Amino acid sequence: MKTMILGIFLLCSGLQAISLNEIIDTALAKKPSLEAINARIEANKYNIAVSNQFENPQLLITKNTLNSSQAMSQSVVTFKQKIPFYNKRETNKRIAEAEDALLQEQLNAAKTKLVAQIKSEAYTIWKLGELYKIIDEYVTLTQQNIDLYESYTSIDANQHIGIMKAELSLSDLQIQKSVLREKINAAYARLSYLASFKVQHLEITIQMGKKPNLGQLQKSLADNPDIKIKDKEILKQNAKLKMADLNNYPDINLIAGYALRENFNNYFNFGFGLSLPIYGTEDYKEEEARALVLSVRSQKADTQISVNAELEAYYAQMLSSYEIYHIIQDEALPQVAHMFELSSSSISVGADLFKYIDVLFQKLDLEQKSIKAVANYNLAQAKIAQLKGELQ
Repeated sequence: MKTMILGIFLLCSGLQAISLNEIIDTALAKKPSLEAINARIEANKYNIAVSNQFENPQLLITKNTLNSSQAMSQSVVTFKQKIPFYNKRETNKRIAEAEDALLQEQLNAAKTKLVAQIKSEAYTIWKLGELYKIIDEYVTLTQQNIDLYESYTSIDANQHIGIMKAELSLSDLQIQKSVLREKINAAYARLSYLASFKVQHLEITIQMGKKPNLGQLQKSLADNPDIKIKDKEILKQNAKLKMADLNNYPDINLIAGYALRENFNNYFNFGFGLSLPIYGTEDYKEEEARALVLSVRSQKADTQISVNAELEAYYAQMLSSYEIYHIIQDEALPQVAHMFELSSSSISVGADLFKYIDVLFQKLDLEQKSIKAVANYNLAQAKIAQLKGELQ
């Protein structure tokens, strides 16, 4: 039933617009790379189940070739069971449980990375779509003003050059639209791969957020997936170090046998065996395990430095985008709007079309930068959300 509902949803999603949250939810539910980690987690459950079990016993049957009339002629059935040293089985189980915790963190990290990648492609699609729409508007506006200029003025050589410049600008806009169409199609293809189903039309609206605060962002890194992975690796390696220490103490093999003699009394024999750690192998392995603990701790410290550096870089991107957006919206565009009104009103009385086109494309350039600033702000925010371990 669940599969049928998912299939109907995917079919409908190809026919109508789909939201970013729906894409994320579906991707988290059926992305093959995540399913692979889930399969490893499922497999490790069996490893946990057997981690504290005893080893299989051994059954040995021997018979010598002496004549049955001899007292030493016998068939012997021997049972041997290895008994691990105290706490070895529990420690082995802790290693398996630590592996499970590590896999869970790796799954969470993969999810946060996938969500960030989906957001990045979605925001890129928004940016490209907005750029396409505004260029399309300017294509219409430029063509209208060319027609208006031709209808209100007598065309001499200088005015004809102005019209040619406007037409060349129009051609450049058409080229930009073609390039953007290609980029939009490519972005949809990448988004479809990340979502694990065909996405044809994304419904998304983003805007500029508030000015970022580095101190608040740094406080939000407590749940960073990479650091949590290193924490789980340290726990696992500490459990391995404990096992390496316990391996200095020998396991005991309990032995029980029953000898069958044809012409004499049968008898039992009992005994035990143990390995003698006299060559220092276990000591070397313990030192190796201790060194690996230090290695993982150093890796965690390096990861913390790397995460903080990434955060500062994304913060700088957000801050720059925020400042660029407000410079354009609060300062530049109002000035260009006034210039645009003056040049637009004068075009009907034969003003120079060169100046009008220059002002028009200055306004276009600023509006494009404003769109890119909004997209870059949200792209950096998505990366910071990944550092924070967010899944939405």
